[in-house]
This record gives sequence, C-alpha cells and structure tokens, in this order.
Amino acid sequence: MIVELRRYTLREGRRDELIDLFDREFVETQEELGMAVLGQFRDLDRPGQFVWLRGFPDMPARRAGLTAFYGGPVWAQHGPAANATMVDSDNVLLLREIVTVPVYERGSADPASMLYATIWYGAGPFPDPAGCPPDTVAVLGTEYAPNDFPRLPVREGEHALVWLTRSPLHADLPEQVTRAEQLRLSPTRRSSLH
Repeated sequence: MIVELRRYTLREGRRDELIDLFDREFVETQEELGMAVLGQFRDLDRPGQFVWLRGFPDMPARRAGLTAFYGGPVWAQHGPAANATMVDSDNVLLLREIVTVPVYERGSADPASMLYATIWYGAGPFPDPAGCPPDTVAVLGTEYAPNDFPRLPVREGEHALVWLTRSPLHADLPEQVTRAEQLRLSPTRRSSLH
C-alpha cells in the first residue's frame, strides 16, 4: 500500500472547522473512488495542525483516485472552504507500507485514545525494521516513485521511516538517523485508525 502522511498548518482557531468539514464531506467521497482514508487526527502539541493518512493500492491507483477526486464535484463544492482554513498543505510524506495498517470501524474512536507517530529522517534509505514493539500499529518507509500528481506536492529527497505506535517509541536510533520527530495524535470522531 502507498500511504500519504499529510500535515496541514491551519489558520488560528480553524482546526475544528476543517475537521467537521473533512469528516462530513471528504471521507466516503474519497473511498468511493478507491482511496482509503486511514485516519484523521489533531496534533496535541501543535494546535494549528491537522494530520491525516490516506492510502492507495499502488501509484497508478493514487494518480487515478486523486485525479477523480480533485477534478470532481465534491472538491469543486467544498474544496474552497477547506483551503480557506489552511496556511500550508504541502507538508506531505509519500510512504509505502512495511507493517500492515489495521483499519477499525469508523466512528468508534475513543476520545481519550492517542496514537504516536515517530518519524526518523536519515541521510539514506532505511532498511526495513527487523522487529516491532508490541504496540506497533504500522511502520511506513519512503516511497521513492516520483510524485505523478504534481498538483499535490510531496516532500522529495527525504529518507523517512514512520512508526505509528500506541505509546511513545523507545528504540535505539540507527546511526543513519539525522533528525527525529514525535507527534502525539488524537483521532477525530470518524477516524478509522485510532
């Protein structure tokens, strides 16, 4: 599976507005076109950030799904309102699935649940991890195929490994890690991943 990790910086005080619009208008309408809306989150340490994960079976399916959605009637009607909440929507990592992403029943998220996203950046590609902590939800690594939907930029030239876990990741950093980030993510009410 190909996965986008999308991190949006929003205008002050407008995160809940975007979440309400997203959960109401952009979940099923993308899934009907073959995309998987894997999870939507509030970044607990950055009040102006909305984080979400979108999955595709492969790169051709990504291009087809994005073309259909962003050229279709739902985005034409609701896209301007979504864009009005955003300062930046280009902080996107294009990833491939290494460890399976489980999908739960949408709308059953416990408001107290939390997911941790630990992102390792390196000078070169990371090897696939040999083992995972027991509370690992998913492990994703950089997808090196070119972005074939340039209307939505992705960060290129990045070597990243993303761990999604239920508790903070406690692992020795490989020597090729040059920078690390950790996000504490609270799922929205309609997030599948929680």
